[in-house]
Amino acid sequence: MGAPEAFTQTTDVCHWIGGAPARGTGTRTQTVWNPTTGAAARQVLLASEADVAAAVASAKAAQPAWGDMAPIRRARVLNAFLGLLNQHRDTLAAMITAEHGKVFSDAQGEVTRGIDIVEFACGIPQLLKGDFSDQASSGIDNWTLRQPLGVVAGITPFNFPCMVPAWMFPVALACGNAFILKPSERDPSPSVFMADLLKQAGLPDGVFNVVQGDKVAVDALLAHPDVRAVSFVGSTPIAHYIYETGARHGKRVQALGGAKNHMVVMPDADLEQAVDALIGSAYGSAGERCMAISVAVLVGNVADRIMPRLAERAKGLKIKNGLEADAEMGPIVTREARDRIERMIGVGVEEGAKLVVDGRGHKVPGHENGFFTGGTLFDHVTPAMRIYKEEIFGPVLACVRAKDMAEALKLVNEHEFGNGVACFTSDGGTAREFARRVQIGMVGINVPIPVPMAWQGFGGWKRSLFGDMHAYGEEGVRFYTRQKSVMQRWPDASSSKGAEFAMPVAR
Repeated sequence: MGAPEAFTQTTDVCHWIGGAPARGTGTRTQTVWNPTTGAAARQVLLASEADVAAAVASAKAAQPAWGDMAPIRRARVLNAFLGLLNQHRDTLAAMITAEHGKVFSDAQGEVTRGIDIVEFACGIPQLLKGDFSDQASSGIDNWTLRQPLGVVAGITPFNFPCMVPAWMFPVALACGNAFILKPSERDPSPSVFMADLLKQAGLPDGVFNVVQGDKVAVDALLAHPDVRAVSFVGSTPIAHYIYETGARHGKRVQALGGAKNHMVVMPDADLEQAVDALIGSAYGSAGERCMAISVAVLVGNVADRIMPRLAERAKGLKIKNGLEADAEMGPIVTREARDRIERMIGVGVEEGAKLVVDGRGHKVPGHENGFFTGGTLFDHVTPAMRIYKEEIFGPVLACVRAKDMAEALKLVNEHEFGNGVACFTSDGGTAREFARRVQIGMVGINVPIPVPMAWQGFGGWKRSLFGDMHAYGEEGVRFYTRQKSVMQRWPDASSSKGAEFAMPVAR
């Protein structure tokens, strides 16, 4: 198989409003970089408040007819979209590699995970079924139904420009809502490409809109009275802001925040399997994943046995242009992000952690101006250090040593984040105890990145999630709908008892 075709478009990335590309009224733009070369690739338009208002107006006008459509007809549109996504999977993956930098095979995996959610959403007729109680009281039937909220919005991060939006809009659309996507301005091209595929699939104009932009667009969506709900994925400080601001404006909010995912390696773990898992989960996508493993908790004597192997593998990572078939890790998304990551490595050194492998200053031949850094490995990290407490969001693995599982669990449970965790062991009792006692939303047993499947739902605990419901799955259906309870009676005229002033009870 030949090398994938690179995405090289240079035209401005604009909005998508009312079923068509739109430049809007905003005059500001931002550069979209190619992180592999370090060169400016294209410009993205940044929405004004008026552009957001236009997108909301378009969505509000289109939603009633879409919401009234039979769920199976909405599912057929999504099924057509599913076919187009499968057809253009590699095109989307090339866009992601060009603007984010992750290797092409990883980008393909991202698109596939997004496709999984669309497949789930195609089953919406079953998912929207309500409950019915015959003869709830004498002559009275009671049933519930779930109805769309109206206009809803999603604010999504740079690290998964296809998959994370797909956590939101397929389910929201299937439930009968109109959707406004505010993607990351760092890698905006997939958003408009998916909008065009939705139009080709037969989605009515205005039901799906895209506003490119920054905080101006975010704040406009949070304040707009016609936006009923907001979904967000990003850092914890911004997730907290989104949650508080949206709630203050009376919106339903689901805000997924940061992470510091631990992987506990027990002394009885399969060492080769554990090494493979740590290398792939810590350095895959250059560590720019909310489910990346950034802390290895090495229990008992496993630390001295595993560290030399981790060091060898970290030094040997194949870091290069993500379009090359053998690439294992690509660049960091921006120069600023790379510089921040490398500053944090310096902080770890100052704090006294042992720097086993130093990835700073890594250069890739032929791409010397790219935003590359190497895989970094620390040992003897302690919970008091910033590199342990803070989310670095880069290819940095911090190794902490624990004497036993009780100490390992204490470390995990006391961290402010509660997104994902893994435990590698060959003992079933240990695995069961760990899974029951760990205070984390997503748990892997001998699985390093336990991202739930489309029908299960994604979400962490503690400061990794603000809101009551997880993303996608049946939780997503509940988030994008509201329940209505209907009680109905058809009494005979002769059975009327006149006004009743007591609280009605089942008879």
